[in-house]
This record gives sequence, C-alpha cells and structure tokens, in this order.
Amino acid sequence: MHLYENQQIKIYNSLSGEKEVFQPITKGYVGMYVCGPTVYSNVHLGNVRTFMSFDMIFRYLKHLGYKVRYVRNITDAGHLENDADLGEDKITKKARVEEIEPMEVVQRYTVDFHNVLQTLNCLPPSIEPTATGHIIEQIELIQTILDNGFAYVVNGSVYFDVHKYNESNEYGILSKRKLEDLIHNTRTLDGQSDKKNPQDFALWKKAEPTHIMRWPSPWSDGFPGWHLECTAMSTKYLGEFFDIHGGGMDLKFPHHECEIAQNQAAKGKTPVKYWMHANMLELNGARMSKSTGNYVNPAELFSGENDIMSKGFTPGVIRFFMMQASYRSVLDLTDDGLLAAEKGFNRLMEALGNLENLNTSGSSSFSVSDWKQKCYDAMNDDFNTPILIAHLFEAVKYINQVNDNKATITSEDLEILKSTLNIFIFDVLGLVDNKASDSNTEKLNAALELLIELRKEARINKDFALSDKIRDELAEAGITLKDGREGTTYSLK
Repeated sequence: MHLYENQQIKIYNSLSGEKEVFQPITKGYVGMYVCGPTVYSNVHLGNVRTFMSFDMIFRYLKHLGYKVRYVRNITDAGHLENDADLGEDKITKKARVEEIEPMEVVQRYTVDFHNVLQTLNCLPPSIEPTATGHIIEQIELIQTILDNGFAYVVNGSVYFDVHKYNESNEYGILSKRKLEDLIHNTRTLDGQSDKKNPQDFALWKKAEPTHIMRWPSPWSDGFPGWHLECTAMSTKYLGEFFDIHGGGMDLKFPHHECEIAQNQAAKGKTPVKYWMHANMLELNGARMSKSTGNYVNPAELFSGENDIMSKGFTPGVIRFFMMQASYRSVLDLTDDGLLAAEKGFNRLMEALGNLENLNTSGSSSFSVSDWKQKCYDAMNDDFNTPILIAHLFEAVKYINQVNDNKATITSEDLEILKSTLNIFIFDVLGLVDNKASDSNTEKLNAALELLIELRKEARINKDFALSDKIRDELAEAGITLKDGREGTTYSLK
C-alpha cells in the first residue's frame, strides 16, 4: 500500500483560486512541468527559489509513493528582451557582447544552473528538454493552430489571433484579466504593425539578416515564439492533459496564459489540471535588481563576497531559510533572516545528533504518532513547509527534554521519531548539513580545539580565572563548551 492512499493532499490551484483535493489524472502517476531558465546569465536567486520549491514538491510526491515524471525545460532560443515579440534574443545579445557563439553562452550558463541547483541539493528532473531540440514539434504545433483558424501569417512571421480565439474561448482565464481591459491598456507600438492587434503574440518570427539563431520553416527562416516552446515540450512528454504545471508568479501572464490558449487552439482542451505558482524573492524589502545594486547571486551568497550580507552561508542554511516560508508567499532575503535561519538550522542538526544518545524508558511523555501525522498534515495542506518546520521544532524541544532527563521516550517511539525526522528533514525538505564540507569549519574546529586545550591546561594549573574567561567569552560568541567524561566538546547555538 502506498502512502498516498492514506494522505490526502490539497493544492492551491491558480486556475480556480482555491485549494483543491489533488486527484491525479492516472492513479499513482503524476506528470509535472516547470518552466526552466533562459540560459543567458548566471541563474537568478529568485528563480532558484522557484526551482527549490518545486524540488520540495517533487520530493514529497515521490515520498508518498507517486511515480512522478518531472519535466523542466531549458530555454536556449526564442526568448526576446522584455519577454516581448520585438527586440534581440537574450542569448544572441549575450553572444554578441562577449564575441562568442550563442551555444557557448547556452553551455556556460546551463552548467552554472546545474551546479547551483546541485549545490542546493535539488534533484535533477526526469526530463530536461531544450527549446532548440524541439523545433520540429513546434513547427507542427504552429501548423495545427493555423489549420484550426487561430493564427495568421504576415511577412514570414506567424501570430496567434487572440481576438479570434476569444470568440469561443476565454483569454485571461488564468490571470483573471479581461481582453477588453487589455485592449484599453495597450498602446500601439511602432514596429508591431505586422500584428492585427497588439494583444496577438508570435508563434514564429522571421529572422532578420543579422539574427544568428534561425531554422527553416514553411513560413520563413526564423525561430519559435517563447510561449510556444513550453506548450510543445510539456505536451510531448506529459500528454495533451497533465497534472501540474508550475513556475514563478511572474510567468502567469502572459506566458502561462498563452500556453493555455495555444493548447486550446491546437487540441481543443486545456492542458493542465493544477496550475501552481511560486511567489517572488525580495532582497531587504525591495525587488532584486542589478541596475540598483540590490542584488546578490547564489555564488556570492555562499562565499560571503558581497556588500549586502555579513558573511557567507552554507547551502543547507540557505535552503532551510527558503523553506521557512510558504512557496506562495513573498519571501524577503535579509542578513538577519539568514543569521536566524542559521541558528535554527544548527539547533535542528544538533538535535538530530542527540537522538543517538537518548536513554529510553517504559513510557513516552509526548505522543510521537500524533506528531508524525501533524507533519504529514502540514505537507498535505498545499505543501505548508513553515508549519512542518514548526512541528519539527516541537520534536527538537522534546529531544532536548529527554536528553536533559526532563522527559521520557520508549524505544519504539524513538525509532519512529528518528525515521520521521530523517524523512522530513532530508528526503522532503532536502536539507543537507554542509558543515562538514565547509572549509571554514575545519579552521573553526582547529581554533576551538586549541582553546579547549588551553582551558584544560589552565584548570590543571589551577588558573580558574583564565579557564572561566575562555568558557564565558566563547558562550557570549554563541559557542557552548560541555565538560563530560570523555573530555570537553562544543556546540554552536
């Protein structure tokens, strides 16, 4: 029997605006598509939060026993500046600036993307298709939309006819925008005269003579529209109707709205049962922006080589910080927030270490089975990681009480506690204790061992003032020394 048969998940569906009971299209199987990065620069920390959120969702679904096909694409062509139908391709622009081939840009930043996500302990998706690897599928999809009367060709470019589509469908069903409002708020821009209406969007663009990335098509040598790429890749690997489509909140309109319209126009059906959107990451209460200097990239966050944070933070601490907020909430990245997360993360890891030394007795003063179900209840409520973490700290408190002989636990409950904590901390939240691999840790260990040895010598020489000074000043710095039969150990608070 699989766990999912006893655990009922509710997912907030952006399409309905409500939490809905999750019922996959095929029992025991989940198809999930998440819009991946456009690989023209180092991966943005806000995007990292989105991918980390869906990694957590992927992990939990797998833990419950679902067979999950997780598809996350790489956009390596067709994404123009300002997410528009005009301007330069973001990758081509980078290639021109750096005087290298576009595919060198793609390779460099795809490697960076994978390295950052691996460092943050994100599992790889089941399939990672690229836009350039699916040009044939995109051309076929465009032809179907044309045949069905929802697109038109002008000067070698193909545009989706939003107004024609809206006669029999609802453009704006996901973002809750009305076409009439969009018409009212749209300025007629120079260079958009090829379109019947400003709201129409490109399915295929004829390449200018200077445009490097181009492919032959029935209409022109050109390249696909950004919105079309995800429709082609998601339906190729997950079918015309699949369970979950995820991405950042900023993609809801127009990108995801256009995906719905394209699928409806081509296949006559909506493509997705549950639309999920992760919210934005701010930095010190404001939008992250390179132009204003309010910006930090993942590598700078790890190393501490930036002007915003007081120090570097391990990937485990950063992931823990991200998981302290619901994926649907705006999260403000601050130095104080990361420092607090570091303390909480260390408390969690210390409690896990103490589990091995707990003494068991004939009774438990804490209902471990009830606590375990609370952990599942939190995750079943739209993957509510902050509530889950609150429950994990209930267990930390209990572990510390047992460790201090202020509470009791049976051997059976201890095993349940161990396995449940390991499941939710490592398997579901994907946390990892990076301290062992942190180069600064070895230096810290060496310095503390020296201080512990000096304190030991001071006590032998009956220099208790120096002994107490070392202990007290380390305590003020958040380092507690513990004297035991096996010698003196320390813990970070």
